[in-house]
Amino acid sequence: MIGKLLRENNIVAGILTVVRIYLGWAWMTAGWGKLTGGFDAAGFLKGAVANPVVHDGHPVYAGWVSFLESFAIPNAGIFNFMIPLGEFLVGLGLILGCLTTAAAFFAMVMNFSFMLSGTVSHNPTDIIMGVFIAAAGYNAGKYGLDRYVLPYLRKLVNKGKNREASSVQV
Repeated sequence: MIGKLLRENNIVAGILTVVRIYLGWAWMTAGWGKLTGGFDAAGFLKGAVANPVVHDGHPVYAGWVSFLESFAIPNAGIFNFMIPLGEFLVGLGLILGCLTTAAAFFAMVMNFSFMLSGTVSHNPTDIIMGVFIAAAGYNAGKYGLDRYVLPYLRKLVNKGKNREASSVQV
């Protein structure tokens, strides 16, 4: 019942448009600030490893800390590029309502990554908004570019499937 309401109701689509523009603005401005302000993730990554989330004296997310130590810190340059660009593009997608579900998914991935690294901030509320946007699917981007982009992409995919099916010899 709630799922149907989220995915089909026009009033909910309007409310989600306001929510996704708000969330998109937060992501886009954060990304833009990093793109134009000389962002360096190395300090944050090293801090997350040095001060992991602990419970009873043991790291709660030992696998995450290991990932940060063995991959993220040695490749901080990649993260210096991916984080600001990802934040900016997620924000742009949410604001424009273009590939909205994908943008909400990647926003939640980044939020969870920040939380696993020990930063709570506004991440839980951002995740809640992202869950509603992602659960609504097309309806969240109905008053945005998804209204035009998704049918076009479906048409391209179906066209490719038809070509593939016609090229199969029986």
